[in-house]
Amino acid sequence: MTLFEVLPQVEIFTDGACTGNPGPGGYGVVIKQDGKTTELSQGFTLTTNNRMELLAAIVGLGSLKTKSQVRLYTDSKYLSDAINLGWADTWRAKAWRKTGKGKILNPDLWQQLMRLLDDHKVELIWVKGHAGHPENERCDRLAVAAANGRNLLPDRNYENSQEDAQPGLF
Repeated sequence: MTLFEVLPQVEIFTDGACTGNPGPGGYGVVIKQDGKTTELSQGFTLTTNNRMELLAAIVGLGSLKTKSQVRLYTDSKYLSDAINLGWADTWRAKAWRKTGKGKILNPDLWQQLMRLLDDHKVELIWVKGHAGHPENERCDRLAVAAANGRNLLPDRNYENSQEDAQPGLF
């Protein structure tokens, strides 16, 4: 970006929900840009709350047509801390492994999210959930409705990761 380049300003609000964890889940996204508001949501048959939180951010950022200056709001400490405290950068540098060499959860979604964060100038802002923040409350309603909806999609990466999991000995 040059000194004089002006990026479009966008606000993205996100939330994920899950009925059971794992269980049916959904995400909700509210995008505000150029005086317009867009809402996005989708439900999945079997997933986790953290996957839906990540997917909401991915869908929001992925909907942008051009490089943008984004304020992305989330009530997920999992998402906000991983980005703002640099954990996700460390995981990426270590081929999606934790410092203790264990695999991180949801590497498929973290990889997508990090690519999108690289494409935009993003400030990730944590907001307290269920605390009256209008857009966060709207995202929650969208996510819950999607999780309880009829047109649920499979979360194939989650389902496949569960098939690959080995049962413990104890």
